[in-house]
Amino acid sequence: MAESDRIYVAAEQRIEWMTVALGLAAALFAFARWGWRPGAGVALGAALAWLNFRWLKQGVTAIVKVSTAQANSEHARVPMSIYVKFFGRFALLLVAVYVILSRSWLPVAAVVGGLFAVVVAVMIELLWELARTRGGTETHN
Repeated sequence: MAESDRIYVAAEQRIEWMTVALGLAAALFAFARWGWRPGAGVALGAALAWLNFRWLKQGVTAIVKVSTAQANSEHARVPMSIYVKFFGRFALLLVAVYVILSRSWLPVAAVVGGLFAVVVAVMIELLWELARTRGGTETHN
């Protein structure tokens, strides 16, 4: 594995665990402050955000691997499971949002707040990477 690939894999792993950690912390805070429903809403939103990120990462990685392996063939074949994960994440989010809005089991704002756990994780990773660079050059060693 090339050095640049290791950097990206490490960044993706940090984003994943930060999403879980931030979602858990926010859910515990919401639970303590507003009760079990908002806490569960934040936890559900963060779990959906984590699953969405994970499936997106797996889908893109698989598509890149398949297209690279089949670079010389005229028609690259991508397994159906990759398409299911890649586009299934949209269906999962839509179904979850529909159920939340139609049944009102959990506060919508709490679920949306939980979805932002991955956004905050990406921003933290961006700041981390910016802090590791000096003068615009990478210093990954």
